[in-house]
Amino acid sequence: MQANALIMKEGMIELPKMRIDIFTLFPAMFLGPLQESILKRAQQRGTLSIILHQIRDYALDRHQMTDDLPYGGGQGMVMKPEPIFGAIRSTIGTTGTPIILLSPQGRTFTQAIAQELAQQPRIAFLCGHYEGVDERVRQHLVTEELSIGDYVLTGGELAAMVIVDAVARFIPGVLGAASGAHDDSYTSGLLEGPQYTRPAIFEDWSVPEVLRSGNHAKIARWQRKMSLKRTLERRPDLLAGEALSPQDQQLLEEIQQDLGEPDEVG
Repeated sequence: MQANALIMKEGMIELPKMRIDIFTLFPAMFLGPLQESILKRAQQRGTLSIILHQIRDYALDRHQMTDDLPYGGGQGMVMKPEPIFGAIRSTIGTTGTPIILLSPQGRTFTQAIAQELAQQPRIAFLCGHYEGVDERVRQHLVTEELSIGDYVLTGGELAAMVIVDAVARFIPGVLGAASGAHDDSYTSGLLEGPQYTRPAIFEDWSVPEVLRSGNHAKIARWQRKMSLKRTLERRPDLLAGEALSPQDQQLLEEIQQDLGEPDEVG
């Protein structure tokens, strides 16, 4: 699947374009998620290009075998090195492109890693399957291994979709708001606070008055306080590594005094 080649322009400035190559035995798994919503529009505009590669096309035998029994015995099958090396070398070459293996043994994926990957003009994902890939792929081909959590999936395809979506949000031009991704939970180190929209009153539940006040300074203070409060309640471990300002410390003191109060405390 290749994205539309047109590049949308804002004024006289072309939006940056990022290319993502995905190497998989099951490319059809990606067609729904990658052809909907924000990712679809980003590809249509040329801001993002996502190319799917069928590893089986690079198998050397007439049966297009991509897996075999493991040396030393054991259950399951292991993905063979020849088709993987062939697929990636013929497509990526020696461009210096990060080649990321999706693996439960990899570094745990975070918002910070998403930002880091979004700075690259091109990245590639290798989706493992069965009992994994031949170790020589890890040693001599991939540059990074990433995991989306401490659990095991049937293959790397779902993990690749998650990471592509998270990375794409940081590519300029993908989201409608230029700073949208930078306001998300985890980007600032804290969880995002509560969000409201119309109607102002729904089934006797009202939007906090401060958000309707038009006082931007009070609104910003309330939003920061709610972010700190939600982080304290749900992920207090994040606060331990956060450089909090004196104003934040004051807000935390207020939150401690307000414990048990509803989220709309202003």
